[in-house]
Amino acid sequence: MDSTFTEDQKTFAEATRAVLTGEVTAERIRQRWATPSGVDDALLEQIKGLGLNGMLVPEALGGLGLGQTDFVLMAQACGYVALPEPVAEQVTVVAPLLVDVVDRGLGDSSVQQVLDDLQSGSVRVAVAHPINPMVNFAESADWFLLGHGEALYLAAAEQVNLRPRKSVDPSRRLAEVNFDARDAHCLARGDVGAELWRATLNRGALCTAAQLVGLAEAMVDQTVRYTGDRQQFGRAVGANQAVKHLLADVAVQIEYAKPVIYRAAYTAEVSPDRADFAVSHAKVAAARAALLATRHCIQAHGAMGYTWECDLQIWVKRAWALAREWGDEGFHKNRIHEWLLRPNALLGPDFTFGRRSITDSSEALESMA
Repeated sequence: MDSTFTEDQKTFAEATRAVLTGEVTAERIRQRWATPSGVDDALLEQIKGLGLNGMLVPEALGGLGLGQTDFVLMAQACGYVALPEPVAEQVTVVAPLLVDVVDRGLGDSSVQQVLDDLQSGSVRVAVAHPINPMVNFAESADWFLLGHGEALYLAAAEQVNLRPRKSVDPSRRLAEVNFDARDAHCLARGDVGAELWRATLNRGALCTAAQLVGLAEAMVDQTVRYTGDRQQFGRAVGANQAVKHLLADVAVQIEYAKPVIYRAAYTAEVSPDRADFAVSHAKVAAARAALLATRHCIQAHGAMGYTWECDLQIWVKRAWALAREWGDEGFHKNRIHEWLLRPNALLGPDFTFGRRSITDSSEALESMA
């Protein structure tokens, strides 16, 4: 299996990263904290111009028709700059869920209209998954995709009640969403609803994993610059082996997490029914790398790393928040264990690294029988 990215994928990701690194700085993130909405509308217009909103929407529905592997590098870039706006979630979670609803013929014409408006950037849609009930930027959302048991509901902003909640990350504007689960708002129930929520969980966890790796990379880069500039006893702090070892440990974990995330994106794209274990593995690996980065980078900064004035704390707090979003480490470890302990689990190098592990699973199972 060729796991390298194409030149088109790299070019699109580099273009997105260039826009984000130029427009999203620590200073501008701090400015958002003082605004009522917490978002930069001008930046959202630029992102809309890049065509990201419809990236994972099929061409038949007005989108670009790309897949999870095409966006995973861009989600990583969103994490690298600690982008406050939930752009990655709109692209990888909200839009594909609406596409699934339309493809299954669920709901009415309003679902298609919401999807069209989402792609045009005229509306914002938020998802409250049963495992992720706190909704980020709920106050600025026009529509909500909500869960009640296994059912999926679509409700307008005026049909829900919001209760603001504080986050450790001041860039996040969390709220608890309450609504009246009426039949008129219901899109799916039972097994269909459970299947839609399961796919949404995998997309959300994968998106979060990619952002966590981006956050970890940014924290290491910031710390390398700081320890290179900071002088102590006549030499740069970063010249000490103890500091180098701390950052090297983080760099190793990041490099171990990246291929796991890319494999999960590929699995979710070509065989979503088998994506649970791959996505959970990616979330665990990415969260570990990011949390290790928070500890070691703060230690390398010294006491300054904890202060409000230090930019590092922006990335640290985002990593703390995202590590528990869309399922914490314990939840995803349980999913991995359940997959590995199945009687017909496809284990071994042939199934781990070969194409059969994803696309020919039914054939492999028959050969094992």
